[in-house]
Amino acid sequence: MKRYWFWRDELWWSCCSLYGLNRWFIKPHTHNLFLRGQFNDLLLIPCALPLILQIQQWVRLRKQNTAPEFGEIFFHLAIWSVLFEVIGPHIMKTIGDPLDVVAYVVGGILAGLWWQREKWMRHAT
Repeated sequence: MKRYWFWRDELWWSCCSLYGLNRWFIKPHTHNLFLRGQFNDLLLIPCALPLILQIQQWVRLRKQNTAPEFGEIFFHLAIWSVLFEVIGPHIMKTIGDPLDVVAYVVGGILAGLWWQREKWMRHAT
């Protein structure tokens, strides 16, 4: 299996760039509800998960050095959804939004398909 380096991942770089572009340049100047609300939530998994998995590997909580697997994606999706949309609003002055969870899931599925594309292509041939 091919080694995975998140800092070489085109999806990670693209999504982190899109996050920054939207957060600091587009969002303050638009009234578009999607760009102001769920766009950055869509990028949670492709931006955060590779870094988290790399840290887990450094502290030996993750043994393999492969692209994020669907099980890891959905495990972190569940934790972050509860943390950000259920627990967070009780701690900070925010409101939990189910649409944010939908964006996390859609972003996670799309990222997972990207990260596992070689495995899918091998099975198709």
